Amino acid sequence: MADDLSPRALMEKLISFPTVSRDSNLPLIDWVEDYLASHGISSARVPDATGQKAALYAHAGADVAGGVVLSGHTDVVPVDGQAWDTDPFTVVEKDGRLYGRGTCDMKGFDALAIWATVQAHKRGVARPLQLALSYDEEVGCVGAPPMIDAMVASGLPRASAAIIGEPSMMKVVTGHKGGLGFGVHMRGFEVHSSLIHEGVSAIMFGAKLIEWCNQVNAENAAKAPADMDAGFVPPYTTLHVGMVSGGTAHNITAKDCDFMLTFRIVPGETIEDWTERFHEKVRQVEAEMQSIRPETGIDLSPAFFVPGLKPEADGSAERLVRQLTGDNAVNVVSYGTEAGQFQERGYSSVICGPGDIAQAHQPNEFISVEQFKAGQVFMERLLDRLAV
Repeated sequence: MADDLSPRALMEKLISFPTVSRDSNLPLIDWVEDYLASHGISSARVPDATGQKAALYAHAGADVAGGVVLSGHTDVVPVDGQAWDTDPFTVVEKDGRLYGRGTCDMKGFDALAIWATVQAHKRGVARPLQLALSYDEEVGCVGAPPMIDAMVASGLPRASAAIIGEPSMMKVVTGHKGGLGFGVHMRGFEVHSSLIHEGVSAIMFGAKLIEWCNQVNAENAAKAPADMDAGFVPPYTTLHVGMVSGGTAHNITAKDCDFMLTFRIVPGETIEDWTERFHEKVRQVEAEMQSIRPETGIDLSPAFFVPGLKPEADGSAERLVRQLTGDNAVNVVSYGTEAGQFQERGYSSVICGPGDIAQAHQPNEFISVEQFKAGQVFMERLLDRLAV
């Protein structure tokens, strides 16, 4: 007889796999696939181009449309350089908290979703429950789109609601900002820095683009937000550069400079408009560089594109989750999730999951025992709803 693991035991198992985004998640996927199979649930993999990572989806219950997708990601952020008091890949309970990398973001929800999928199969729910586990969410929500496309192409009965279980303290979140990222490579021209007028410093011209981000952020902050955007913190589109590298010596104009420039875009604005505005600024800076040395330039590499989640008029996902939680407040978040990708592909989508996003990516990441139990209560109510 197959082991019927509790949500807590499932979380402990998932946390034990160090699925940092830079590494393979296949050991975890292997285990989940085998665990579901041991309960008579078949699943399908969607591998990435390297074959070192995969998403997984499964279906439990009646073979009809109108069910619910429980969506989570399997990757976690690194622990390098963080001061942990415990082993990050072992769940440790202390003072009402469950510590471990991913307990909050978001293997706690994944464990609850796997548990609920097995329960749905055992109970033979009238409306199906579907499990969707992606990879590489933490590096730009890369793994969800091919997974969702495969679910649709497979003929899997279309669910009427997708619940993306990012930590929201079990509040109903109906909107989030979109995300856009570009890898920027500045190509300069090296000269001795005493002859700076004859060279092009990739770093110093890169700084023009970075300072443009500061200027745009200040301009956006000064504007009155549109009605749709007013609930976000902050209520405007933000630009950010988090890492910069380049140069070889303090007295040589830098030949190269690399950084990632990212946007968090409010739903009232479009990714297309911001892309064009950025490209126009790049053209201006590049022209200035090439007026000094024509062989210089700026190379852009699109890194990620994450559509925002837009509040739906009478959305079935929102309606369902509000009924299950009793939360009737309007909640939006500034971080990106895979919810917008489900919505973009025709799923009514909402965010609701246990834990506090403030704990995500932190050393000593935790989910409270109370929140984890609240997540299980939610799953029990969902199963009851799907049974009729």
